[in-house]
Amino acid sequence: MFSPLFVGSVPAVIESTDKRWARVYRYLAMHQRAPARAELESILARHPTSGAAHLMLGGLLADDDRLQAAARHVLESARHPPGDPGVLGDLIAALIRVGEIVVARRLLDHPAITTSASVHVLLRAATQLQTLGEHHAALGLIERAREAGAHGRVFLFSRAIQLLFNGRLSEAEAELERCVAIEPPLGQGYLHLARARTQTPASNHLQAITRALANVAPGGEDHASLEFARYKELEDLQRHDEAWQALARGNALLHAQLPHDSARESALFERLIEVCTPEFLRQQSARIDDGPQPIFVIGMPRSGTTVLERMLCNHSRVESAGELGDFPRALAFATDHVAPVMLDETTVARLPQVDWAGVGRRYLAQTRWRARGKAFYVDKLPRNWMLAGLIHRALPDARIVRVVRDPMDVCFSNWRACFGVAPEFAYAYDLDTLAAHFMLYQRVLTHWQRALPGVILDVDYARLVQDPEATVRDILAFCDLAYEPGCADLTRNATPVATFSAPQVREPIHTRSFREWEPYATQLQGLASALSGASTSQDSAL
Repeated sequence: MFSPLFVGSVPAVIESTDKRWARVYRYLAMHQRAPARAELESILARHPTSGAAHLMLGGLLADDDRLQAAARHVLESARHPPGDPGVLGDLIAALIRVGEIVVARRLLDHPAITTSASVHVLLRAATQLQTLGEHHAALGLIERAREAGAHGRVFLFSRAIQLLFNGRLSEAEAELERCVAIEPPLGQGYLHLARARTQTPASNHLQAITRALANVAPGGEDHASLEFARYKELEDLQRHDEAWQALARGNALLHAQLPHDSARESALFERLIEVCTPEFLRQQSARIDDGPQPIFVIGMPRSGTTVLERMLCNHSRVESAGELGDFPRALAFATDHVAPVMLDETTVARLPQVDWAGVGRRYLAQTRWRARGKAFYVDKLPRNWMLAGLIHRALPDARIVRVVRDPMDVCFSNWRACFGVAPEFAYAYDLDTLAAHFMLYQRVLTHWQRALPGVILDVDYARLVQDPEATVRDILAFCDLAYEPGCADLTRNATPVATFSAPQVREPIHTRSFREWEPYATQLQGLASALSGASTSQDSAL
């Protein structure tokens, strides 16, 4: 949610002449939302172009789960953007929250931001550009903030991450070294430093991580990140027993913060399958036009989606768009529901009333700029697997490609990933919930495939990396693209990449990521047993 309160948002001329603003603030301070809304509506009756009132009212409506009404007020506020960069940042945040990405992107070019010398303004705008996947521009603002005096461990970490995303790996590693030298320890700094390269007996950070663990607040995200960092370095040194202990501790810490309800998730997806019958899904929306079309790359996180996307985007007619939240946002708008995660019970219950052609139009309106003149653009949000059938319902011309990876390989890769405290990844921090989630993933994909035969192309990850040229030919043919030599060469692709695998996907293609769980086979016997019925390809599941 975005807060309806922001500093300096009320124009002084209105504040000084209209006591309604004082009442708005008083009601909000007392958490009396209904009378605050009434006062804001009264202000708008007298001052219909008040951007501050529209933005505040939009925030309250979003918090009341009225997303469409919220979007109308936020867009109205954007018609007269404020000159104050702090308020402008609030407006951009609100636009992103309600899914108005095109307008948010335009306002990020506002002179109040582009000419600012304020470290706070520049870093906030850089974060918003990162949210939009504009990593070159984000790094540019970070560098300006650095020139303006930005410093400290959080700033160094943010700069390191953008350097990493933009392929400047050695600079990123050096910046992370500077970051972790500042107390108190930043767990994510150590984790990314551990992942930056293979650690060796002569060059590693184990002693520093041990010291940091002694000084970090117990139980928090920094503590968990340090345990994951320790795991990575110990594994590089082949000290597998100690590595497992650190990995188990890190996951236990995050599981305690983010418990996952597997029974509720199972009921949710079973209801999704009940609603999304073959008849429901095959009622295609009308084709919209011949403009740029998306290619959705889906799958379990850590299944190889980034590798496939990088190959696809080596094609001259395909642009990388990154991991977009635009289809879930378009669905949220259509259901008029501010869901805390991609899919929840309210969203599923409202699916039969959705205007699917409207979802498709809204998605394309918010994303087509990312094609940058090319015929196709890749939306690589792995978790769109939950919505694949709905994507086809709304966008019948879109191609959907799923990467299929060995169940043990992909589940172990999730178990050791440390996704942070995002609720979407709560399943990953406990082996039982991880196995249950994977089986639900296969259950849902089996349903999509049976209901929509031929709509989703399954690509076996093992074949992708072992026989990339032949596999890429098949993918291009599915997407109605002519074969071009060199698409399988990952080193050709210099575009930013914002995933855990950012360093690896800039290397030549390799086959090192098979059966990496084997040193921990004893500890993973329960996971292997739970996955024993899982298929390694969707074809064998049908």
